[in-house]
Amino acid sequence: MLGVCYYPEHWPEEWWADDARRMKDLGLTYVRVGEFAWSRYEPEPGVYDFGWYDRALDTLGKAGLKIVACTPTATPPKWLIDRYPDILPVDPITGQVRGFGSRRHYDFSSETYLRESIRITTALAERYGKHDAIVGWQTDNEIACHDTALSASPNARRAFQDWCRAKYVDIATLNKAWGNIFWSMEYRSFEEIEVPFLAVTETSPAHRMAFRRFTSDRVALYHKAQVDILRAHSPGRFITHNFIPPTDTGIDNYTMCRDLDFASFDNYPLGRTDVWMAKRPASEFRPYMRTGHPDYCTFLFDQTRSLAGGKFWIMEQQPGPVNWAGHNPRPLPGMIRLWTLEAFAHGAEVVSYFRWRQAPFAQEQMHAGLLRPDRTPSEAWPEVEQALRELKTLDLAPVPGAKARIAILYDHEAQWLGETERQADSYSHPDIMVNWYMAARRLGLDVDFIPADGDPNGYDIVLVPGLAMPDAATVKRLGDSGALLLFAARSGAKARDVNLPEGLPPGELRQLLPIRVTSVGTARPDCPEGMVWRNHTYQAFTWFEALELVGEVDVQASLADGSPALVRKNNALYMATLPEQDFIADLLETLCAERGVPTVRLPDDLRLRRRGDLTFAFNYAAVAREAPAPANAHFVLGSRTVAPRDLAVWRVPS
Repeated sequence: MLGVCYYPEHWPEEWWADDARRMKDLGLTYVRVGEFAWSRYEPEPGVYDFGWYDRALDTLGKAGLKIVACTPTATPPKWLIDRYPDILPVDPITGQVRGFGSRRHYDFSSETYLRESIRITTALAERYGKHDAIVGWQTDNEIACHDTALSASPNARRAFQDWCRAKYVDIATLNKAWGNIFWSMEYRSFEEIEVPFLAVTETSPAHRMAFRRFTSDRVALYHKAQVDILRAHSPGRFITHNFIPPTDTGIDNYTMCRDLDFASFDNYPLGRTDVWMAKRPASEFRPYMRTGHPDYCTFLFDQTRSLAGGKFWIMEQQPGPVNWAGHNPRPLPGMIRLWTLEAFAHGAEVVSYFRWRQAPFAQEQMHAGLLRPDRTPSEAWPEVEQALRELKTLDLAPVPGAKARIAILYDHEAQWLGETERQADSYSHPDIMVNWYMAARRLGLDVDFIPADGDPNGYDIVLVPGLAMPDAATVKRLGDSGALLLFAARSGAKARDVNLPEGLPPGELRQLLPIRVTSVGTARPDCPEGMVWRNHTYQAFTWFEALELVGEVDVQASLADGSPALVRKNNALYMATLPEQDFIADLLETLCAERGVPTVRLPDDLRLRRRGDLTFAFNYAAVAREAPAPANAHFVLGSRTVAPRDLAVWRVPS
């Protein structure tokens, strides 16, 4: 159930056996190794040194630990960069080469690097693919982290030209699709196409969207090459990847996951909260500074769970202060244990801590581990021990096919559209998704995610915080599902090549809603407008669409000027603005009542999650909260009064 990330190459070999013994004594099952060790596997071009790795794997295996081996492609060694400098990416903002000296210094469009990645992956897979202690593989590490998906390199330019040629076939078709008659941007051949960066002012949104799609395809192609090698040489072992939030990578994680057995996530609640809330006032941020926000990481858990078959691991779990956020506080006592059990409540099968021992050197020396550099236990150690005892009490079993009654549709292209054609600096599709997710969580609801091309059947309500460029089949599939559908403003805003759809937005959504968006206005976030629903006034922000009703439709909410803010036709609802979270919660509560989905208004910072017949309550607040458990609930952990920064788990007798 629990694991740890270990770097034998960082430590004297005489420590390895003691480390393995202590891992096993602590109760750990899994150990991840090898994701940054290319320079030790291959210290000189074509000269492999696997002896140390043989001994490390054997030491861990003899202790009874199950090993997750990794491909080391996130860190190409110096000799490789010196031999093939075209491997390095080019920053699309500055146009400067991003050099050696950290990690992820490679260009996904480099055929040279693809070849070299295949070579080192093959060497490892052939040697270790059937090692008795290896139970699975992790590809690369945090792919596309540090804004490394996009590159403005000559390699990227050539590969993009080839991608455009395959997609559009002739240049006249591309020119028309992109609207290149505008500003005399027409090309005479595919060889003339540039990457959409470093121009005087903004480049065409169609050009930028095409480049985002191309980039995502390149990442998937690069990744699949490693998966195919591991499948061929390491039968019977799982393959996963440790993702970071898709808001940070800008790629289509669903496509990448088609080749994986399950997805993994690297969970850093304090670091993520610091970054996510960086622009929030201190009064909002301070309560979560040392706990993490109660909804943000669970939002990412539920997203990750949806990527590959409903299973996921936490491959890296924060065990103390980290080093990479703007500010890096210590977790409050009890939070590491709470985060661990919270991940399992959301469906995780394994939680693996990063890292075994804090490094006394290099970039991450301020990043905590389960051990301090002097080999003494850190503050996390007793919390891991407690979590292990409680996991044994809970005796969690997999719940295959478990499904919430509420789903959020995640459309990566809605995020890309918001980034390529902003129209409002404060518009953020990821923030809209989180806002809607938080509204559902305040009502005690479990939430699934589905991709835009996923299956909506079986859900009572599907929330659509953005569906940027839907095709007719997607809209029909949603409509035929029978779910109540709530669409956010800007859904159906564009046709496939980021042009206004024929007949105006919401384009294909007119299958469900007889409306037209005749114009769009945006406003600063500190200039909200009033919105009235059921005789109650709410605040609406940033995005305001003028709707023309071209058929029978029910106007359910209006802006202060009387224009429609929320309309409904049968099972489909459309919002013409971005309302405050309280409105989303109130509306969702009403829709749940319509569909017979139970809700409960939770006190601030108390959250629920169900796994099988168990209900978990997590209290992020500084004061005790009462869990909304039925009178006949049997508490497996904790009690009805949930202490601050604590949890309770119960089941209801059948």
